[in-house]
Amino acid sequence: MSRAPHSVYEGELRVTNVTKKYKTSHGTVTVLDDVSLTVRRGDRLGILGRNGSGKSTLIRLMGGVSPPTSGSITAGMKVSWPLAFGGAFQSGLTGLDNLKFICRIYGVELDQVRAFVEEFAELGSFFREPVKGYSSGMRARLAFALSMAIDFDCILIDEVIAVGDQRFRNKCTDALWDPKRGRSTVLVSHNEDLIRHYCDHAFVLVKGKLYPFGSADEAIAFYNETLYS
Repeated sequence: MSRAPHSVYEGELRVTNVTKKYKTSHGTVTVLDDVSLTVRRGDRLGILGRNGSGKSTLIRLMGGVSPPTSGSITAGMKVSWPLAFGGAFQSGLTGLDNLKFICRIYGVELDQVRAFVEEFAELGSFFREPVKGYSSGMRARLAFALSMAIDFDCILIDEVIAVGDQRFRNKCTDALWDPKRGRSTVLVSHNEDLIRHYCDHAFVLVKGKLYPFGSADEAIAFYNETLYS
């Protein structure tokens, strides 16, 4: 992710003219084509797109998981990893050791967040067992707890909201969209109801192109048009 001082705007995450291409056995595939967007503090932004439209690719780029082929991504605030991205963990380490590792990366004191993560994730004795033995739900709970423990300015969400039973889902929702924390959120999804409920404005990703809309309802209307075109 670009960190050049002259191009970083404090309190913003900027995606500028980003293109992402992959080489396949059938040739080069362009997943994202000259995409631009800006996330500011407090924004609740949605990105709608069909399965395979490049939504997950875009959010991985925004989280610094992989680089763009061209263009730039600059962060003037602390941005989370994508919540659905399992690569945040070292599977041979325990949940606790993964927490220690992430605390070192982000410069957070372990004692400040350990009790929160252990209580929030509800893993019991598995918190001290290797992550490779976790179910997908347990990994998701740990990922969510770690994301909430670190004081990120912007949370990236790749579809993963429905984690665990209804009680745990409610706890995650309350923590994620707590207005007191003033965080930005970026939610990528093909679920119209999620975008309408949680996002103030939205984009639609179609064939690698990103289309901006002033409201979630406008984005959803355009998205439905593209489904049948």
